[in-house]
Amino acid sequence: MTRRSCLFALTLALGVGAACSGRDAPTTRLGDIQVLAGHNAYHLEGEAALLAVITANVPALTPTIEYSHPTLTNSLNAGLRSFELDVFEDPDGGRYATPKAQPILGLAPIDPAMLDAGFKVFHVQEVDYRSTCVTFVLCLEQLETWSDAHPDHLPIIIQIETKDDVIPDPLRLGFVQPIPATTATYIALEAEILSVLDKDQLVTVAEVQGEGDTLRSTIETVGWPTVDSLRGRFIFTLDHTAAKRDLYRAIHPDTRDRLIFVSAEPPDADAAFIVLNDPIADAARIRELVMLGYLVRTRSDADTVEARRGDTTRRDAAFASGAQIVSTDYETVDPRFPDYVVTLPGGGAARCNPVTAPDCDAAALQE
Repeated sequence: MTRRSCLFALTLALGVGAACSGRDAPTTRLGDIQVLAGHNAYHLEGEAALLAVITANVPALTPTIEYSHPTLTNSLNAGLRSFELDVFEDPDGGRYATPKAQPILGLAPIDPAMLDAGFKVFHVQEVDYRSTCVTFVLCLEQLETWSDAHPDHLPIIIQIETKDDVIPDPLRLGFVQPIPATTATYIALEAEILSVLDKDQLVTVAEVQGEGDTLRSTIETVGWPTVDSLRGRFIFTLDHTAAKRDLYRAIHPDTRDRLIFVSAEPPDADAAFIVLNDPIADAARIRELVMLGYLVRTRSDADTVEARRGDTTRRDAAFASGAQIVSTDYETVDPRFPDYVVTLPGGGAARCNPVTAPDCDAAALQE
């Protein structure tokens, strides 16, 4: 019986996290830590005049987008080691450079980088488009600059969501709509990653899979690599299942050719990273998966609901779940909601995972 299966069996029997004797892992693995992530980590709240118009026409939307994040650099300095980025395909540039509300309401100018060719990073076209780094390349450059200055940092996990949702246009202003995702979308996405980061700066699927017949088999028998072996590098994941995930899979049927880990659960052969966003409803499943070696991302809050109520129930469940990546919109206090903030218990950039390795060498996680 492997260390992981032994640990999992004992946990199921006792109902608590426990380690089998004679652990054979002298150093901490990525699956045995927990880090804080920024949900829509680029997001800046829109201007009051814009929010007023949204409220008048789509009132349910407004409260869900009233939050802002620091820059990626400041978030890194604050200890975040994972970021979700929404990307919109824009191969010719300028597709999202002229939001209809901007001239009508006399809003602040649009970042001229919106005219550049390449993926754009924001939340929703026309209505929620302010960002601390408006292009994917700019976001990656900020992350790389910080990484170069902190070469022993824990791996930085980037979760990508490719956006192509059509939105309503109640005032008939001629809203621009996204380009539907195709295989070309994901080919271009990999190209943009490699336009900023060298391959040796990436943790690839081939490296994690190693000699295993499948990625899943490696995860369940060996686990993710050690934290120290991944320092100073980046891991890219895809926040999609179903059709969009299959588009990316079609580009690289051989998992060892992939730069990006898809979100997939066993028995899928390419399972290694999984998105389960409700740490209360999904608590048992998250615990089961992390005990098997999988990397799980969950959310401590959503749509500003918990912050407005000052309700920490979901936050506390997220940390207790064992999910290695806990995502939030409130890594800093919003003065409007002073009773809600999400910081990693114990501080720092990572802590020992309370489910898989509560007794890990915390000192080894320092940067």
